[in-house]
Amino acid sequence: MKIAISGKGGVGKSTIAAALSLLIAKRGQKVLAIDADPDANLAAALGIPLETRQKIVPIAEQAALIEERTGAKVKQYGQIFKLNPTVSDIAEKFATVHHNIALLVLGAIEKGGSGCACPESVLLKALITDLVLYKEETLIMDMEAGIEHLGRATARGVDLMLIVVEPGQRSIDTAKRIIGMSQEIGLKNFGWIGNKITCQSDEDFIQSAFPNKEPLGFIPFSDSIRTADRQGHSAIDQIQTDLSDRFNSILEKILK
Repeated sequence: MKIAISGKGGVGKSTIAAALSLLIAKRGQKVLAIDADPDANLAAALGIPLETRQKIVPIAEQAALIEERTGAKVKQYGQIFKLNPTVSDIAEKFATVHHNIALLVLGAIEKGGSGCACPESVLLKALITDLVLYKEETLIMDMEAGIEHLGRATARGVDLMLIVVEPGQRSIDTAKRIIGMSQEIGLKNFGWIGNKITCQSDEDFIQSAFPNKEPLGFIPFSDSIRTADRQGHSAIDQIQTDLSDRFNSILEKILK
């Protein structure tokens, strides 16, 4: 299964991505977790130790790799470079493995101008296509607030676009933009999760924005998740049983 997770910045995408990845891994399945958000937080949410996280170099910042695979220097524009670089071995060679989860951090791209096709972006797009279409592991992709890393070629390989929404109008507006953009490239299956819920009116507010689509679940605002984050634990470490049950219920609905 290939799942892309998106939503407005700060709604808890990394927490949801980490929780799903960890729960799937606990079932004995290999998980390929992709951090495609420039504000990379997935490693911490997975509970990867700080000393290990500090050694992770995002793919977009690995100049030697980019130059080797594309045949062009990074941050130099107007060059001729390969549009179909070899990427099939990158996940195996550069992922950080933790509890049966292989984490690959993509990183941000410094664009030289609007619409610029730089070697970094070409490599990342080729890598995403390979991961989504040709890798057999379960894939969980923590994306930025949009679908920038996806295209029409990869859309057919994504089984579910999962949108995380918090009880705020800006979050709702972002979610609807993501749905619109995703539909334009051919994505058809959508699901949404309400996060940081504090009361019934929060649930009602979000549900009213998606009247024709039932949620996969609601996650309450949790001090235990915030404490786990502060202490460097994973998103599902030290959480209450009822919260763990909510995450498991969401996973079951996704798998069905």
